[in-house]
Amino acid sequence: MESKEKTIELIEQALDTVRPYLKADGGDVKFIEFTEDQTVVLELLGSCQSCPMSAMTFKAGLEESIRKAVPTVNKVVAQNVPSLA
Repeated sequence: MESKEKTIELIEQALDTVRPYLKADGGDVKFIEFTEDQTVVLELLGSCQSCPMSAMTFKAGLEESIRKAVPTVNKVVAQNVPSLA
């Protein structure tokens, strides 16, 4: 079993692969926490908060990248976007 620190490092690396695309559109993402029940909590920043495509970006970009890096993740949520929580 990987340590929580190593898991968080892998999550951050996965987010770094997506960040350039988010920043190109005026947005970003911030890692908030990795919970005991294997949930990744993120915060969408900038234009990502209000973009109508944020749900698709979240599922196809962020969540998929994280799940590839850390297959044991159960859920990925955005704390500041009610539809993605």
